[in-house]
Amino acid sequence: MCARAAVILAAGQGTRMRSPLPKVLHQLAGRAMLDHAIDTAEALGCERIVVVVGTHSPQVGQHVERRLGKGAVAVQDPPLGTGHAVQAAEAALAGFEGDVVITYADCPLLRAPSVEPMFGGEAAVTVLGFEAADPGAYGRLVMGDGDALLRIVEAKEASEHELKVTRCNSGVMVCERGLLFSLLSEVTNDNAKGEYYLTDIIDLARRRDMNCRATFTDEAAVQGVNSQAELVAAEAQFQSVQRDHFLTEGVAMPAPDTIQFAWDTEVAAGTTIEPNVVFAPGVRITGPAKIRAFSHLEGAVVEAGAEVGPYARLRPGTVIGPKAKIGNFVEVKNVTMGEGAKANHLSYLGDGEVGAGANIGAGTIFCNYDGFNKARTVVGEGAFVGSNSALVAPVTVGEGAMVGSGSVVAEDVPAGDLALGRAKQVNKAGWAARFRAAMTERKGRKS
Repeated sequence: MCARAAVILAAGQGTRMRSPLPKVLHQLAGRAMLDHAIDTAEALGCERIVVVVGTHSPQVGQHVERRLGKGAVAVQDPPLGTGHAVQAAEAALAGFEGDVVITYADCPLLRAPSVEPMFGGEAAVTVLGFEAADPGAYGRLVMGDGDALLRIVEAKEASEHELKVTRCNSGVMVCERGLLFSLLSEVTNDNAKGEYYLTDIIDLARRRDMNCRATFTDEAAVQGVNSQAELVAAEAQFQSVQRDHFLTEGVAMPAPDTIQFAWDTEVAAGTTIEPNVVFAPGVRITGPAKIRAFSHLEGAVVEAGAEVGPYARLRPGTVIGPKAKIGNFVEVKNVTMGEGAKANHLSYLGDGEVGAGANIGAGTIFCNYDGFNKARTVVGEGAFVGSNSALVAPVTVGEGAMVGSGSVVAEDVPAGDLALGRAKQVNKAGWAARFRAAMTERKGRKS
């Protein structure tokens, strides 16, 4: 296979987003649109990836550097069209020999299977097209025999006959590196906008008696995002595909349209997901489990037979072991729950470990933060923590130990012991009755 590189165009200003956040850093399914484009380039086996950014959004370049390194950033300054943007990547691709795919950071639904057919063959330039439901202002692909591409005609320059063409240009192209920059060197800005258009390389290649071709994908795969409304539409498309995927894989969802998945959500067959569940990034359900309504999961692992919710929150670092139970209004952060362990009601468990078969009573808190540092709480196998208890970390409740309800536990509890960390109860005879009588009399005098 010929070596591959990618040039991802991310220099647009995105003014229609009306947001201080650069357009390509807006998230789809919990991941920046730019990262979706980089993911696709990596899935295609591109050994070099160059992202072309503008000077108006330094955050975009910083984002690329964190993921790919400084060598992956090329700056287009000033912005003079798509052809000029690709030329900005020439230095970053110096020494590379192979095919270059040009994609767009605001096209987050494009995946490797849509692009893969563009590689190979004898064509000098390959364009990715789609059948448009409403061609509108899209550039039209004028085709010859088979997959031969004769030219790309912009809508404003198309004849009445050409405007009826429904095969349109996505802007994604593949061309060998040396030929790509040779063709781009001949592109002029002799047009109304004074810009250098990438699409002009089709005509320039054909003038050299070179063949061009087009491959096609679904319109949804090349859906661009230029506004908040279009981002919502792309998100809806992503979620629809994910829901269909999980249903096909054997995940039960009584109300799938109410469930929100992240870009990397993994759910094992046989799992049931009740309505209004949100999966943020980093969630793996490794075996058949039950995720009950109105729960929120992020950065967590849920193992076979476990039950989460309703109204539960799992935060990053959480592992819910086999047959464990996290109930209503329980928040778990960076805690491993052992097999069959339970926290059924109204608790916060942060930074620690709960052993197999342990039971955490309602209202229990792991006091994991002292204002400066985090510390761990360990509850041993088979231990029982009574309701409304506070475990002040670092602290260990030993195997089979018990904590009395309402206790504040700041010292380790040995295995098999009972810890009582509350003041002795004192009953003052008649005090409440006398208090009520006095208050009632006082209130009567005031009125």
